[in-house]
Amino acid sequence: MPEFKALIYDVPEAGIARITLNKPNMANAQDTALLYELNDAFDHAAHDDDIRVIILAANGKHFSAGHDLSETDGHGAMRTHQTVAPVCGFGCAGAEAQMAREEEIYLGFSDRWRNIPKPTIAAVQGKCIAGGLMLAWPCDIIIAADDAAFADPTVSFGVCGHEYFTHVWEVGIRKAKEMLFTSDEIKADDALRLGMVNQVVPRTELMDATLAMARRIAAKSRFALKLTKLAANGVQDAQGRQVALRNAFHLHQLAHTHNLKVFDMLLDPSGLPEATRKAMAARLAAAGKK
Repeated sequence: MPEFKALIYDVPEAGIARITLNKPNMANAQDTALLYELNDAFDHAAHDDDIRVIILAANGKHFSAGHDLSETDGHGAMRTHQTVAPVCGFGCAGAEAQMAREEEIYLGFSDRWRNIPKPTIAAVQGKCIAGGLMLAWPCDIIIAADDAAFADPTVSFGVCGHEYFTHVWEVGIRKAKEMLFTSDEIKADDALRLGMVNQVVPRTELMDATLAMARRIAAKSRFALKLTKLAANGVQDAQGRQVALRNAFHLHQLAHTHNLKVFDMLLDPSGLPEATRKAMAARLAAAGKK
């Protein structure tokens, strides 16, 4: 088994693997290293024929605050990992390298996890923001604590939604537009009503409820579960999901390029929290940019 620093991998019961994000002091914000560890953990569970269901959970108050905007050299961090997708341009200049990186660790990883041929369950508490959605939404089932809140505030940062643009399938076209245009949170009960999550339970019962669901699923035929997931995912794909994801991803890259031209950074700083804005400005200054 791979060694993990940012997460915990365990098998709480026969047939059930549990992957737990373990950066609670950072609200489980995702840097490059965490995402590669998560991909390795999913691969390990997928390749283990004794595992029938995979749980994704998180330690701490929040499931995930999204991408770690404090990461100082994401492109440099890529060089310490073996890339997974057949993507080129990681070491190139300009938008080419940025697009390659995001195609690998954001769009690519999320879509890869969605297609794992085993049922996956996300146990979500607290905030699940932007990149956090890119971990929960690829899962087949979401069990939410009653304090869970889901949001994609990226339009406020000058981009057109996060890189895994499945909002329309998660909440419907009009609610997806409202969610993006306003950056408002969707509370757990509303997420249940919209069909984004399967259950809402008290925070103290989140893992018990998740394990109960996993236990019921793990009792089924592994091959039947695989075929059922392929069939269900195939319905979405027949609706044009892959084409829509690619189109939105390319528009996301255009937004980054525009922001670099106008603000000298990938995001519009006017919508960022003050602390994040100052940290990004310091990074630019350290890199010799004004």
